[in-house]
Formats: sequence, structure tokens, C-alpha cells
Amino acid sequence: MTELTAKDLDVLTQILTGEEMACKKAKLYSNTLTDAALAQEMGEIARAHAQRFTALYTLLGGKQ
Repeated sequence: MTELTAKDLDVLTQILTGEEMACKKAKLYSNTLTDAALAQEMGEIARAHAQRFTALYTLLGGKQ
């Protein structure tokens, strides 16, 4: 992997934070929604955000 600049790391940190927050919100919504289909969809959205977070974090050399 090429060396990242401070600006690159800042942007990636912001993206990771956004993915983490979106995952948490989607999980919260999936647990609060009374419509089962919508709750399931929010659960799938939360999993997708979690997968992107993990992929980015691993790419940056983080350990899971």
C-alpha cells in the first residue's frame, strides 16, 4: 500500500466514524421499528455498514 498523507488519514478517519455511526443508528432503528420487514431491512443495512467499517479498518492495518 502506498504511504498515506495526514490528509488521507483524516478523511479515512471521518469515513470510519461515519460508517460506525450509521451502523449504530441502523441497529437502533432495527430494534425499535414495529414493522418486521423494515426492522429486517435496517438490520441488513447495519450489517453492510459494519462490513464496510471492518474492510476499511483492516485495509489500514487495524486488527479485528
